[in-house]
Amino acid sequence: MGLLLLLINPRLIQKSFETIKMPLPIVVDNSSSIDALNSKETVQKVYQELVSNAKLKEKFDIQPYRFSNEFEASEEIDFKGNQTRLDLVASGLKNNLKNSNHPTIVLTDGNQTQGNDYVYSFDENKKVFPVVIGDTTAVFDLKISQLNVNKYAFLKNKFPVEVFLNYSGNKNVTANFSISQGNTIVSRQSVSFSPNQRAQIISVLLPAEKIGVQVFKASITSSETEKNTYNNSKNFAVEVIDQKSEVAIISSINHPDIGALKRSIETNQQRKVTVLKPNQVQSLQDFNVLLLYQPTAEFKSVFDKNKVANLNAWIITGVNTDYAFLNQTQEVFEFKMIQQREDYLATFSSQFNLFATDNIGFENFPPLQNVFGNMTAKRTFETLLGSRIRNVDLDTPLLAYDENSGVRTAFLFGENIWKWRLQSHVDHQNFEKFDIFIDKTIQFLASNNARKSLMVTHENFYNSGDAIEINAQFFNKNYEFDENARLSITVKNKASNQTKSYDLLKATNSYKVNLDGLAAGNYSFTVTENNSKTSYSGFFEVLDFEIEKQFVNPDFAKLNQLAIQTNGAVFLPSQTETLIESLMQNEEYNAVQKEIVKKTPIIDWVWLLVLISIALASEWFIRKYNGLL
Repeated sequence: MGLLLLLINPRLIQKSFETIKMPLPIVVDNSSSIDALNSKETVQKVYQELVSNAKLKEKFDIQPYRFSNEFEASEEIDFKGNQTRLDLVASGLKNNLKNSNHPTIVLTDGNQTQGNDYVYSFDENKKVFPVVIGDTTAVFDLKISQLNVNKYAFLKNKFPVEVFLNYSGNKNVTANFSISQGNTIVSRQSVSFSPNQRAQIISVLLPAEKIGVQVFKASITSSETEKNTYNNSKNFAVEVIDQKSEVAIISSINHPDIGALKRSIETNQQRKVTVLKPNQVQSLQDFNVLLLYQPTAEFKSVFDKNKVANLNAWIITGVNTDYAFLNQTQEVFEFKMIQQREDYLATFSSQFNLFATDNIGFENFPPLQNVFGNMTAKRTFETLLGSRIRNVDLDTPLLAYDENSGVRTAFLFGENIWKWRLQSHVDHQNFEKFDIFIDKTIQFLASNNARKSLMVTHENFYNSGDAIEINAQFFNKNYEFDENARLSITVKNKASNQTKSYDLLKATNSYKVNLDGLAAGNYSFTVTENNSKTSYSGFFEVLDFEIEKQFVNPDFAKLNQLAIQTNGAVFLPSQTETLIESLMQNEEYNAVQKEIVKKTPIIDWVWLLVLISIALASEWFIRKYNGLL
């Protein structure tokens, strides 16, 4: 009988039922802005009412989450997050609950400090129910919402600062805006606001008078009492760089170009120009840049001295240039020139990317004069200005730049650049644009980009709460990235002299260390490669700035926009019961009873096989015992 059952192999059917509840993520804002708005107890109370509600637990699979600068499943809330990223809630729920058209409850003030716009990050088909945390009553508040400034400035120049000011209130008010450095006010002005004028943009030019990292403080105050004054000020820092350069213009002839170039270069107070004849050059150690005007054989001693000094140079040629001599003394171009003179017009190359420069009307400038001939490049170079004769474009450059083994060279193939300066004045009523163009070339040549074995990248200042990351690269003697380097960093607080050491971890093509959590203050550090003992020293400052303390009200408008975008609804903490009732009455979210049918082939029944085996064995023994076998 058992063998017959196995041969027929009937299937046994088992039915069971499983109730599947709709997931209900309850997401809590765990950032410190909740604490700053004095709403910790409110959030805890609303959260407990939701997660412990018996009706919700019966209908939904409640899933608690929290977020700040990260999104994670957790029931613990401490309100210590230093950033707010609501867009992470959207992406996190999409990953965790892919195939469910679930609702989402978010307890937050809606004040996002990082990431993408959260309104458009959530799935439009999944309703979001924000519970707005914080007092939505508008209060008087002046705020520096954003401050833009370059990281670097040059000594004796002025650098721009752009400040965005915001006002919350219902009456006209006049405020005082100032920028200070230490106890010194460097800029001050009055700013007016009204219910119709709630934002102002302030642009200020500040002088860069000291070398190094200069820390400033922007502040806005008024006679009115404010609930939150923490957002009335913002610190910022600028590193002032000394770009002072000694430029030697060396020429064996007198020419108007020399005077024009000297005046143009010295427009920048950080440049000093000395005009010399080749036989007057005794040493190059006092100079940073050489401007070699129409070199001839008289320049041999200058070129010989520069083989040792390795100074960057700007070579300007013309009708008096000895091109046979240039073929012997430089390795970028080979010249085959004849004595026929030609006029060369300029064409601007928009693809030039060695440094930022504008087209100041080069195509309309008078032609430069040079002898005619062929130029052959011995290696690659960058062209800023191409050349043309009348309407015929040539393949040869008019102004080109070369960089090889850390040595930079500029070439201008033509004389009478003084005419360009005059034409620029005619076009713009001043020499400024032309002088800036010349200064860009001098700045490029004055920079030293020689590659070092240990290169460290870091900011000179960080805001407290931001990621403090320092990156380093270490190269072997062939300037190949060394993947086996052992890098460590020692960080010292200048005020307390407290020192900490860390190892840098290898990334894809660099080594990095994260120093998050450092208190506001000045720090010095040294990065060391432990095998070769190569080191790099630097410093940075952590500015006292907590972005989560910048808010006085929740962003009700933005959260309401999110609710409308997802066909949800926005609620206040006092409306928790209304929120619960709306979820309970919504039949979209009813639990689903799922029938599970399990079909099991009888051949899979192990006990039947065992029973058949026992029966066959018993029959064999009985027959054996009775002598039937």
